Amino acid sequence: MMNGSAPESEQPRIGWQPLKGVRVLDFSLLLPGPFCTLALADLGADVLKVEPPAGDFARRMSSSLFRMANRNKRSILLDLKHPDAGRVVGRLAGWADVAIEGFRPGVADRLGIGAKALSRHNPRIVYCSLSGYGQSGPWSQVPGHDLNYLCAAGVMALSGHWGQKPRRSAVPMADLAGGTYAAIAILSALHERVSTGRGRVLDLSLSEAAMSFASIRHGLDLDGPSQDHLWPTNDLFETRDGRHVALGIVEEQFWLNFVAAARDIAPDLDDPGFASEKGRRARGDELSMRLREVMRMRDADEWLRRFEQCDVPAQLSLTPFEASRSQQISGRGMVMATGGERHIPFPVLVDGERGAALRWAAPEAGEHSRQTLEEAGFDPREIAELETLGVVAPRATPEPNKEAL
Repeated sequence: MMNGSAPESEQPRIGWQPLKGVRVLDFSLLLPGPFCTLALADLGADVLKVEPPAGDFARRMSSSLFRMANRNKRSILLDLKHPDAGRVVGRLAGWADVAIEGFRPGVADRLGIGAKALSRHNPRIVYCSLSGYGQSGPWSQVPGHDLNYLCAAGVMALSGHWGQKPRRSAVPMADLAGGTYAAIAILSALHERVSTGRGRVLDLSLSEAAMSFASIRHGLDLDGPSQDHLWPTNDLFETRDGRHVALGIVEEQFWLNFVAAARDIAPDLDDPGFASEKGRRARGDELSMRLREVMRMRDADEWLRRFEQCDVPAQLSLTPFEASRSQQISGRGMVMATGGERHIPFPVLVDGERGAALRWAAPEAGEHSRQTLEEAGFDPREIAELETLGVVAPRATPEPNKEAL
């Protein structure tokens, strides 16, 4: 029925499925919404990815984003602009417990998949809209992507490294923060529905999710640059062999341990001016520069041996390839594979065992179109008619989607 094979251990896994029986109608594209439903799918929910005739635009991106964000899901190709699409939408709404969309405000209503339309078919449905700036406010129609939302949230005013200007992360934090909050909100609404019997309409903003993350550092009243969240000793440093090691020196004992590890080549770090956190901060620029010089005096492996002996919090900066093959990750069974493709499903151990599992890889576009229609109660004649009309397609056609965020 669905493509997939055994995980990296070569043993088929069903995994922990606390959300088994929860049915999710996913109209979202690209990353924020799919990341939300990925968590639900990994935990056992039946997630039906509703894609336009050309498929999710993420399928045509050069990265692995689509494959990583859409495992454990099913796919149907549905032309929501077709005048007969409502026949299918109504059946699917009645089937679902949850619906999520990630369009700009107003688009879902024009496509006939807005909260009011789906609630008419199913008043118990939990409906989630995930957009850049939310469904209301003067910026609600402004287009954007992760970097725009991070800037709007105040995140890009904060540097991650001592003495350096802010730089963007390679990880799309606003998209992932929004998807995470959406999953929590959906699960909360499902829990509430047990006692109330009714659904909810949820409105989440990616920029507000990012702002929530950013506020943890300085609250919401910082109006200029600050290094109060940084330590000159808690940073990434290049070693003699060109690798990078992160030092996590915040507490006093770890500074003393580092000084001991470096004493033979940098006795000057015993300077009384560096003995307290206040002193290290006051001379932070000087200390940061000196630490960069010191760390370049040895290869990474030699530093790591010394740091282990002296109990210094240090970690070699790894590539995703190296990280996913480390003894730590392998020992906990976090990475699973199917068809040579490696994933890290919802990373949790449950009662000492690996929880979520890779049940199957991301579906082909429209792989489950006919199966879905059958489950929704359409008979073979109706399915053939829908395919002939172009309402539903069994496979994608190469035409870009223009309705995404």
